Amino acid sequence: MRGVLAAGLAGPGFSLAVPDRPAVPPFDPGPLGAPVPMPDQNWYLVPAPTGSQAYRPGARRQWEEQSAQARARFEYDWQAAWAAEQHRQRQLADYRAQYDAWAAERHRLLAEQASQAGQLAARLRAGEPAAVAEYFEAVIDWREDWPDGFPADGETSWDAPARRLVVRWELPPYEVVPSVGRYRYVRSDDREDEIARPVAQRKELYREVLAQCALRVLAEVFRADHDGLLASVALNGVVVATDPATGQEGERCLLAVEADRDAFAALALDRVAPLDCLVGALGGRVSARPEKAETVPEVPVSAAGTAAGAPSGADARAVAAAADSTGSTSFTDFTDFTDFTDGEGPDLFEMDPLEFEELVAELFRRRGLRTSTTARSGDEGVDVLAEDPDPITGGKIVIQAKRYRKTVPPSAVRDLESTMRRQGANRGILVTTAGFGPGSRKHAEGQPLTLVDGPMLLELLREQGLPGRLGPVLPTQRTSSARELTPGQNTVLPAEEVRVRFRAGGAAADLTLLLLDADGKVRRDEDFVFYHQPSAEDGAVTLRPEEHRASIRTGRLPDSVRRVAISINLETDGDGTCADLVDPRVELHCGDGHWLFRPPADPAVSAMLVAEVYRHPADGWKLRALGQGWSDGLAGLARDHGVDVA
Repeated sequence: MRGVLAAGLAGPGFSLAVPDRPAVPPFDPGPLGAPVPMPDQNWYLVPAPTGSQAYRPGARRQWEEQSAQARARFEYDWQAAWAAEQHRQRQLADYRAQYDAWAAERHRLLAEQASQAGQLAARLRAGEPAAVAEYFEAVIDWREDWPDGFPADGETSWDAPARRLVVRWELPPYEVVPSVGRYRYVRSDDREDEIARPVAQRKELYREVLAQCALRVLAEVFRADHDGLLASVALNGVVVATDPATGQEGERCLLAVEADRDAFAALALDRVAPLDCLVGALGGRVSARPEKAETVPEVPVSAAGTAAGAPSGADARAVAAAADSTGSTSFTDFTDFTDFTDGEGPDLFEMDPLEFEELVAELFRRRGLRTSTTARSGDEGVDVLAEDPDPITGGKIVIQAKRYRKTVPPSAVRDLESTMRRQGANRGILVTTAGFGPGSRKHAEGQPLTLVDGPMLLELLREQGLPGRLGPVLPTQRTSSARELTPGQNTVLPAEEVRVRFRAGGAAADLTLLLLDADGKVRRDEDFVFYHQPSAEDGAVTLRPEEHRASIRTGRLPDSVRRVAISINLETDGDGTCADLVDPRVELHCGDGHWLFRPPADPAVSAMLVAEVYRHPADGWKLRALGQGWSDGLAGLARDHGVDVA
C-alpha cells in the first residue's frame, strides 16, 4: 500500500516509439520438438550360451525361445514408437500452423499499432487537440503494474487555449486496505487469530493511498510530455460508491488537484509524504472521510468552466457545418453548445422527435462513432445508425431514441434486439428520457444491448458539452432559499393556505392528496383527490394535475378532517419506481415559509407519501415530511387509507 507511488516512479516512461506489446516470439515447439526415441534392436539381443552352459540339455532350445520373445518385443516397441512419432509430427504440424496464423495476425496488429502510433505522433506534431487527449489517455492506461484491486482506468480532456489537461481517474475502493492488521498464533489451540487493523489507521492509510495514486498519475503524465505541451494538469479522482442521499450508485469525487508544470517539477517525489505533498505543496483536496464516500468539489473540466473540447459560438457552427459536409449527423439547432448548464437548455420531453434523434446522433458522434439518422419512413425500427471505427472491437451499432415520459416497456427492448439481428449489427443501444423497469434490465442482461435512461443521458450530454434537461427549469433562487426537510421533521404552518408543487424528470409521476380522519382513513371516496377528481370540500383542497400543483386551505376544512396526506405515484400502466425519477422534489409554500422535500430513490416503491398537513392540539396546523412507500403503487396507498379500489 505504501509503495504505490514508488513503484510508479521506478517504472519506464511512456513513449510512442515503444510498442505496447512485446515483439512476436520465435516458434517454440516445446516438448513436441523432441522426436520420439526409436528402439535399437541391439537392446533386445539375448546372449547365446557359452562354455558348459552350451552343452546343458535344452539350453539351445531355451535360447531360441528367448530370442524369439525378444524379437517380438522389439517389433512391438518399434511399432509403438513409430506410431508415437507420427502422432508427434502431426501435432507439431498443427501447432506450427496455429503459430503461423497467430504470428501473422500478431504482426498485422503490431504493424497497425505502429501505424496508429505514427499517425498519432503526426497529429500531435500538428497540434490537433483530439490527438493530445488521445495520447495522454494512452499514457495513463498503459501501465499494468498497479496493485490488485486498483482499477487503473481513466479518461482525459484537453483545454487547448489554456494548455491544460484534465484527467478523470478511478480510485480504488476503501476495501483495498486490509481490515486485518496482523495474525497471532495461539499455540494451545494450534490456530491463528486475526488482529483487526485499528480503524483510524486504516482510514489514514486509505487517504495516503489516494494521494499516492494522484501523484503517480500526475508524474506519469508530466513524464510523458516530451514536447512540453502541458502547462498544467488537473486531476479528479473518483470512486464508484453509493450516494447516501439518493441510495444510487455512481461516481463520487474523493480527490481533486491541479498542478502547474513548474511547481510539480520542483517536487522530490521519492522523498515526499504523499498526503502532505498533495494537499500542502499542490493545494489539492482530499475527502476528510473517503471511506464514507464523502465528496470534494471537482476541478472544472475547462479553465473557463465549460466542457473541454466542446466548441462554442462560431466554432460550434463550424463543427456542425463540417459534420454536414462529411455526411455525419450535425446538430445545428443550438448555436452555442457551451451556454447550457444543469437545468438549462431544451427540455428533452418537449423536443421534436426528429431533433431528439439528431441530438442522440450528435452525442455518439462526439464519443467517437460515425453516426447518421435514418429517414422517418422505412427506417425499420432504427433511429440512428452508428459505426465504431475501431478495427478490433468496432462494428455496426443500431440506436433507438425513445422520448418517453413513462417507463419504457420490455417490448421495446425485445424490439431492439430483433432490429439489431435483422440489421446484422454488433450492438444495440436504447436511449430514453424516462427509465427502465426490472423486466427490461433483466432481458438486456447477457445481451449485446445497452440501456441509457434519463439520468445517464443527461450525464453523457454534459460530458460532451451538449444541451438538455428533463422537465421545466427549476427556480434555483427560490429553491436555494427553501428549508430542506428530512423524513420525520415537522414545522408549524404560518398561514392557512399551503401551496404544493412536485417536480421531477425521468419517469412520469402524478401528485395525489387524501383527506383523512382521526383513524387515518378517508371518510368517503370523494376525499381522494387525483387526476379524475381534482377537488374536495368545495375547493378546500384542489389539484391541477397537468401542472403537478395543489393547494390546501386549512381554514376551510371541517373538523372531521384531521390530516391531508400528499403523495406521488408512478403511472399505473408501467413498471417504473421512484428510482426512475430524476431529481424529484416536493416544494411547499405557506405564507413566508418555503420547504423542500426530496423523495428517496427507492427502487422497490412506486407510490409514496411525501408529506402531510395535520392538526396539532397546541400549535394548530403543522407540516411533516414523510417518505413512506408502497410497492404496489397507487392502489396499495389508496387501499391502506380506506379508498375502495375494487
